[in-house]
Amino acid sequence: MAEYVQVFTSTARRDEAQRIAREMVERRLAACVQVLGPVSSTYRWKGAIETSDEWLCLIKTRQALFDELKAAIREVHPYEVPEILAVPVEAGSGTYLAWLEAETSKAEQGAADAQAR
Repeated sequence: MAEYVQVFTSTARRDEAQRIAREMVERRLAACVQVLGPVSSTYRWKGAIETSDEWLCLIKTRQALFDELKAAIREVHPYEVPEILAVPVEAGSGTYLAWLEAETSKAEQGAADAQAR
């Protein structure tokens, strides 16, 4: 299994995507979230084919944090069924991956410190 993943989620509005991005970085569940858009999405929903503009979040994190990240996205996401897809990172710049590791490892350290109190 890959140590790092890029997680995708999308929302109907830019401010919703920015909120998700900020929450994930503040919680140290992601080192970086890029918001792209609008992008055009075509999908089947409740028996009908829909097309809408959405804002795409590209979330950089560690595989070990995926379950916690997924729960956090569901907590703040406005959609009934949000897109939450993880794609493994097979290779990357060593310095970037070290930065990603450092920025997301602090989440575990903070939780351990809180438990110790």
